[in-house]
Amino acid sequence: APPELAQDLITQGLYLVGGGSMLRGLGRRLALETEVPVRQVEAPLETVVLGAGRVIESYEALQAMFMDARKGV
Repeated sequence: APPELAQDLITQGLYLVGGGSMLRGLGRRLALETEVPVRQVEAPLETVVLGAGRVIESYEALQAMFMDARKGV
């Protein structure tokens, strides 16, 4: 990971979202293994949908960050 991303993870921690985040003990295990603070959001299933909606709404501004699977880039 780029140094600035690694620093954000260390200071801000990791947020678990989505259905997989609801697996019992996952957050505790990740925190133990990585020594990074791990938090589960209040509504993990809704958070994924809301995040996807924000990406769609801001698609043009974010487009340069997306990978084109057809080009492999």
